[in-house]
Amino acid sequence: METYTTDDALTNMGFGRSQAFVLVYAGMGWVAEAMELMLLSFLGPFVREQWNISPQNESMLSSVVFAGMLIGACAWGFVSDKYGRRTGLLFSTMFTSGMGFLSALSPNYLCLVALRFLVGVGVGGSHVFISWFLEFVPAQNRGTWMVIFSLFWTLGTILEASLAWVVLPALNWRWLLALTALPCILMLPFFGLTPESPRYLCVQNRMADATAVLERMASANKSDLPPGVLIYNRETKTDHDNLASESECLLPIREKECKVDDAVSSESSSLAALRTLLSRNLLKSTLLLWFVFFANSFAYYGIVLLTSQLSDANRSCASGVIFGLHQKDTNIYKDTFITSLAEIPGLILSAVLVDWFGRKASMWSMMFACCAFLGPLVFHQNELLTTSLLFGARACAMGSFTVLCLYAPEVYPTYVRSTGSGIATAIGRVGGVVCPLVAVALLGSCHQMEALVVFEVVLCLAAVACMFFPVETKGRGMD
Repeated sequence: METYTTDDALTNMGFGRSQAFVLVYAGMGWVAEAMELMLLSFLGPFVREQWNISPQNESMLSSVVFAGMLIGACAWGFVSDKYGRRTGLLFSTMFTSGMGFLSALSPNYLCLVALRFLVGVGVGGSHVFISWFLEFVPAQNRGTWMVIFSLFWTLGTILEASLAWVVLPALNWRWLLALTALPCILMLPFFGLTPESPRYLCVQNRMADATAVLERMASANKSDLPPGVLIYNRETKTDHDNLASESECLLPIREKECKVDDAVSSESSSLAALRTLLSRNLLKSTLLLWFVFFANSFAYYGIVLLTSQLSDANRSCASGVIFGLHQKDTNIYKDTFITSLAEIPGLILSAVLVDWFGRKASMWSMMFACCAFLGPLVFHQNELLTTSLLFGARACAMGSFTVLCLYAPEVYPTYVRSTGSGIATAIGRVGGVVCPLVAVALLGSCHQMEALVVFEVVLCLAAVACMFFPVETKGRGMD
């Protein structure tokens, strides 16, 4: 009897209307996260002026969001692996929108901090959108579609910079918080149209449901499924030309891994998934991914904060006045808007590199390039050169982050993919928690050189770590 896998079906039908809908819906989830995080570049100074808080408390507004995302990334990963991708998407979206609107009504600083922490918990589920989308994409052009998907993040950053430019001078920060929560609300009416991942359904042994999803996709794409019956695993001969460690780490999943899957399903425990991630076959990939996610998040969000803090710190330190708010200076909106546009060439660069040189080389080359752009900023530069260097650094940081977000789901088997990506993303949020303490606190105390050296060292170590990833996932299946 003829059989086929999910990868065979997706390759046969190609990328069509059904995947386009998944792309747009998942992309809106990333627009929402990007807007919530870009908001941090503008919120702190206005809150500090209204409630007369210290620079350290201003940094706390950013740090608590990332702390919430750390918890949310783990929690929503477990939820989506146990109860389905759609369940994780729905509840994380509802939670984010609700907490976002409530934070706009905060009566005091402590209440705002608590609600922004909860917003972070909701936004922490954004990695589920990535796993969900990639599980619908054919293997041969997955890298290119991941780059296209990342355009939605760039769209979110540009939208938030534009929104802040219009709203903050005319209204106040509360309006900005409320309007930033709108994309999540707009997603909810269309949730009923979203399909469950056929890969997830196969892992749950719901083969009839998985086949039905694939049939609807093939019909929408005006194509046919391969002949035969859908199976989750089929016997494959070992390719002795490949290294054993690589063969064991990469998909498709072997029979022994399916037995592990049964154990995970029966235990229904996050600890079982964690044991799989730290097993001999996946340990090196997991630990390196954790560090690179930490470093890349630290660098990317640090560059975002540097855009709004560096010029202000230079003026304050040069004049000898206390680092403070220049509310009437619109340069902060202009600089943030310009550097947000840098993500577009960054995505183009990653699109060229990812399926040409592979995932690993793309990541480490762009991280070293980011170091090169940040290097001159160790010393004070004029505003034009500062903005130009931050433009280049952000383009490279965005490009490497995009490839990293593609690489992580490709490394892990389906039954722990969302959990593995979620924990790695959560580790990255630790970098987001720490970076405001460097970007705001060190710059605020006129220690620009020390702040930039920290970013340089972290990026260099991450680039070296990428070279030691044990597997290259370019062109591999995800079944």
